[in-house]
Amino acid sequence: MHPSPDQYQHLSDQDLLHRYKADGNTEWIGVLFDRYAILLLGLCMKYLKNEEDARDSVQQIFLKVLSEIHRHDVLYFKAWIYQVARNHCLMQLRHKKDVELKEDLVPGVAQQEDVNMKAHEQKDLLLDNMERALQELNPDQATAVRLFYLEKKSYQEITDITGFNAGQVKSYIQNGKRNLKILLEKYSKNMR
Repeated sequence: MHPSPDQYQHLSDQDLLHRYKADGNTEWIGVLFDRYAILLLGLCMKYLKNEEDARDSVQQIFLKVLSEIHRHDVLYFKAWIYQVARNHCLMQLRHKKDVELKEDLVPGVAQQEDVNMKAHEQKDLLLDNMERALQELNPDQATAVRLFYLEKKSYQEITDITGFNAGQVKSYIQNGKRNLKILLEKYSKNMR
């Protein structure tokens, strides 16, 4: 008997994750994913500004979730999948920008291109370091920091999304920010 979204409406995200861990049936993840598919489509539309690209991205994100979820100890599926989707969209945008940059290169403006490429590379490096640092943070801190600083969510919204209480949200953001700064400084020193 295959799980269906309607039949398992009463189960929480955590229940569905426990069932997946118990029997390895990826259809539990399918039920979970269906709950957030519209939210993800909206997120992808916000970033990619194109419905076809957004729909393709939701499919790719689903495949990514299926292939990666067993490697992660996911506490809050909604926050985790939001993060996976956001990262996917940013990678798509970065790839698109790289392609446009190559297509826009015109002979005779080599110096300006060089300056642009260096600035682009530095920005990419900063983004890569930020991603790397966020992955090194305690997962709760990383989730709170992402939602607060990158998604511009309020403390209350973060509480609603994650289930953390207000004190935890404040603590995770403060400690996460401090630890992020330390990690970024460490990466910067190692590169000199």
